[in-house]
Amino acid sequence: MSLDLFEEVIVAPRRAFPRLPDLQVIERPGWLQIVTPSITTGGLNEVIHSQLDEHDADRAIDDAIAIYRDRGLKFRWNAGPGSGPADLGERLARRGLTLSHGRGMARSTVSSGEHGDVRVVDASTLEPFTEVMAAGWGSDPSALLSLHRHVFAEGRQVMFLAYDGGVPAATASYVACERSAYLIGGVVLPAHRGRGLYRGLVHARLAHARARGLELATSHARESTSAPILDRLGFETVCRMAMYFG
Repeated sequence: MSLDLFEEVIVAPRRAFPRLPDLQVIERPGWLQIVTPSITTGGLNEVIHSQLDEHDADRAIDDAIAIYRDRGLKFRWNAGPGSGPADLGERLARRGLTLSHGRGMARSTVSSGEHGDVRVVDASTLEPFTEVMAAGWGSDPSALLSLHRHVFAEGRQVMFLAYDGGVPAATASYVACERSAYLIGGVVLPAHRGRGLYRGLVHARLAHARARGLELATSHARESTSAPILDRLGFETVCRMAMYFG
């Protein structure tokens, strides 16, 4: 992996999180962690980067996990490229965290694919966007709406809503990094799957990012869900990733 590609696929997305009022950033050399007490069911609670010394790793892991468990927060631990020590994953598994496999993927934003009925979300469509995402992820829509209002006002994340026969049915977003678009948050409601909505959301985001001068799109895709779809849409696997959930 070239240094430039590593930077865009792995390093740039580390700071893609929105700055919610209660979000806490814990940062030191080789470490980046975020804690958001208002988000209890997943998201914005993550050890984003951890390059730990072998001898201090157990203490640091226990301290980080305690921050979330003491507050009753679901969280994840990114153990992808650049993480350490070498047995980090084994140490996390011993503490009861669940492994999920993923891929760091990338492709050019040049695209001629069909978008279908996909629209950029504005203030008037924040609520249906939130309702679709909450239904797809089994989340609390009221908590999500507060988050999305903040994200919308912040302006770094562009949200998209796909319609199926005029009905809001799928959502996705991307965060504009300095040199690339980081694709996140794709979900299609079960009753509307198999109709090209996910594909349309990918092409709509590529076209939008291209129009604002971003030539590369990246994604951290789950092996069991979105990675095979992105494969078929021209994304290349840059690296394999391990994510642990607690």
